[in-house]
Amino acid sequence: MWEARAREGRGPDLLAWTRAQPLPATPLRRETFTAPQDRVLVLTWWQGGTDEDHPELPEPPEELATRAVHRWRFASVDVAQAGDGVHPMG
Repeated sequence: MWEARAREGRGPDLLAWTRAQPLPATPLRRETFTAPQDRVLVLTWWQGGTDEDHPELPEPPEELATRAVHRWRFASVDVAQAGDGVHPMG
């Protein structure tokens, strides 16, 4: 997970920059979100564990972001679909 907060009034610019960033490999899935306070969040799904060397988005230009990017790695433990309940992974 990659999360950045835009400088005042630069939310649309940070979102556009983020969406234009290629990764050197193609994830199973990539989703981009926005949140209050001009935050941009990118979730990528990769084959393998959290300790593997998966590509990550870079730091945005200093003029777009208020601070360093926050990054976290997670491992899926279950999947829920509407009206279907929770299904354990693996």
